[in-house]
Amino acid sequence: MEEWAADPLVLAVAGLAAIIIIMLVWMAVIGGRLKKLRKQYVAVMGNTGITNIEDVVIEMKERLAAQERIASDLNVSLLDVEKQIPLKKSKIGVLRYNAFGEQGNDLSFSIAIVNEEKDGVVLSGIHNRENMFIYAKPIEKGSSKYHLTPEEISAISDAK
Repeated sequence: MEEWAADPLVLAVAGLAAIIIIMLVWMAVIGGRLKKLRKQYVAVMGNTGITNIEDVVIEMKERLAAQERIASDLNVSLLDVEKQIPLKKSKIGVLRYNAFGEQGNDLSFSIAIVNEEKDGVVLSGIHNRENMFIYAKPIEKGSSKYHLTPEEISAISDAK
């Protein structure tokens, strides 16, 4: 039995067998890592039909750049709209009244149409039995260069 242990061929075969066992264990470890990596790859790529991850990254970058351009255009449009909103004549005040005291009904009126900056117009209609007179006065910063009646001032206040 001592003859077998001293034989260099037996030692070489035993060493080679040990190396083969170590390599098989190493291949099993690498196989497990490869299986995990393949699952991650399938999760990322999905069923896109694209086998090259570089193509996927390039396509994603192109889509992202397109979305950024669209978002930039929308921001510019939004800023334009935000600048225009205060200038729109959207505040309206209406006051009906009897222009001639005890006679008649509340057929006369004042309508104020102004924006956020209190610019706009006030329309007044004075009604009597035979005629109706309509007056328009421009409004700038809540006042006018023409004399405003108390009813027109009230309509402007209601519009604000």
